[in-house]
Amino acid sequence: MIDVSWTVVLPILLVTGTAFAVLLADLAVSGPDRDGLGWIGIVGLMVTAIASAALWNTHVEGFAGTIVLDRYAVFFDLLFCLGAGLTLMISMDYLGTIGLETGGEYYAIVLFSTAGMFLMAAADDLIVFFLGLETMSIAAYVLAGIWRSDLRSSEAAMKYFLLGAFATGFLLFGIALLYGAFQTTALGTIAQEIGPSTGLQRTLAFGGMALLLIGFAFKVAAVPFHSWAPDVYEGSPTSVTAFMAVGIKAADFAAFVRIFMHTFAALAIEWTGVLAVLAVATMTVGNLAALRQTNIKRMLAYSSIAHAGYLLVGMVAANAAGGAAVLYYLLAYMLMNTGAFAVVIALGKRGEPNESLDDYDGVGLRQPLLGICMTVFMLSLAGVPALAGFTGKFYLFSAAVQRGYTWLAIVGVLNSVVSMYYYGGVLMRMFMAEGGKRVQGTAHRPYLTATLVVATVGTVALGIFPSWAFELARSAFLSLG
Repeated sequence: MIDVSWTVVLPILLVTGTAFAVLLADLAVSGPDRDGLGWIGIVGLMVTAIASAALWNTHVEGFAGTIVLDRYAVFFDLLFCLGAGLTLMISMDYLGTIGLETGGEYYAIVLFSTAGMFLMAAADDLIVFFLGLETMSIAAYVLAGIWRSDLRSSEAAMKYFLLGAFATGFLLFGIALLYGAFQTTALGTIAQEIGPSTGLQRTLAFGGMALLLIGFAFKVAAVPFHSWAPDVYEGSPTSVTAFMAVGIKAADFAAFVRIFMHTFAALAIEWTGVLAVLAVATMTVGNLAALRQTNIKRMLAYSSIAHAGYLLVGMVAANAAGGAAVLYYLLAYMLMNTGAFAVVIALGKRGEPNESLDDYDGVGLRQPLLGICMTVFMLSLAGVPALAGFTGKFYLFSAAVQRGYTWLAIVGVLNSVVSMYYYGGVLMRMFMAEGGKRVQGTAHRPYLTATLVVATVGTVALGIFPSWAFELARSAFLSLG
């Protein structure tokens, strides 16, 4: 008899129920004004976040131990609620701007993808992890191609689907090898048996671990498995790009950290060296490629690749400080990167996405709110002190130094210096260049304005008062046991 505790899936049920509520409400809504559907999603996410926060001190397993609700899962549930909520906020002002008159399916698909993220963060079994991954990914493929009148969107969806399926093959093969080695897919059992394993069992375990590493490297866009990201980010609707850059990346790292830093902790000496090489390549290639970009979305895509490298530095540390730093940085990255994409949306209008860097000339002076917000986001992404990005990198690099990876921290700092060139270049254009197009900005776009305010205040607050968030992240990581 399977022991089922419904508490363990309460956050997943709430966000899934919200998605169905949006679809049902869509039947009663007519005309172009569909803001109410977005608000149903936001209210549902708020309820889910409150319920998740109330379960912070709960540690319960369900469905024969395949799903666990611990502080680690709750931390990511709150993170996903924030990311999905901000995505819905910017979408309500954005969809009509680009002529994408969808029904409630857009908001519902975002919520279904979020439900998959919840399952990935709570999965204590490789099969359940795979179910969550596919729930999230299939919804993301649909969102990437939902702008059917734009060929770039269709191209982005096709590339994302094909390369995503390719990466999934590596993950499945790795899961199969681990099952062959230990006759189970339960992460707890694998963690206990992988250390003392010998002979053929150890060989299969190493093979499975290597294939999982390749699959995760594809998912988080680590070099050399990163080539899909710039094309997919550029072609997708910008609100979807923001969702992929922060929410989906956070979900991938949630599973990545649980499986490698906890389940494979006994073999950390074998995989940390490989991750260190990936971190260096990812940071360096991402930043150098971003220097040459003239499209803001492609620049942010390569920036996202570089930040995946910074996150890998925390994983290389393979200790509590590194794990906590990864979780903290994902929160900081969610705020500053969502805010950056919100500025990109604010500069666009129907028929003119204004994604070229030339379109940013003089915008900071004509649109002071956008100028101030973009300054905060760009400086934070670059790692300027007193902002969340700097604090997050400090935690990541400090954890690496503690474990003797001083050289890796130095490479990370040098890459941050390189990134100042292209982040600063955007600000130079906004405040020091003349000309440029007249843009609508945030006028008559209250949801976009609210998103910018939340992201800006959060980015500054996390930089000035980081200790509370870092302690939550540390407590969440330590709950992995």
